[in-house]
Amino acid sequence: MADEDFEPLAVESSMTLDEFEPGEIAPDTPEDAEDKTASDLATVFDVPVNISAVLGRANMSVAQLLKLASGSVLELDRKVGEAIDIYVNNRLVARGEVVVVDDRLGVTMTEIIKDGDANA
Repeated sequence: MADEDFEPLAVESSMTLDEFEPGEIAPDTPEDAEDKTASDLATVFDVPVNISAVLGRANMSVAQLLKLASGSVLELDRKVGEAIDIYVNNRLVARGEVVVVDDRLGVTMTEIIKDGDANA
């Protein structure tokens, strides 16, 4: 097919680009777009995700790493009682506290991280 086989798509709108504000619903958007429910996501309910609860981090040289033995204490960059980071697929999504549930460790989410708030 040659370029002359294609005709430009005509788009009609009563708004100019200067009049359109970010976050504003475009005029062509169906009114029922906001009436979505959790059941609309049913197709992705079985998609696996990787969840990590990070207690803290440490940096060391290879020499220091090779000196670690059973019983060695690894000092982390967090204080006792400080919130831990919760990642979903390597993306920070929440912060929380470590809890014990029936002899197992768990995490209680105390803060949900919105986009752009990861440095908070």
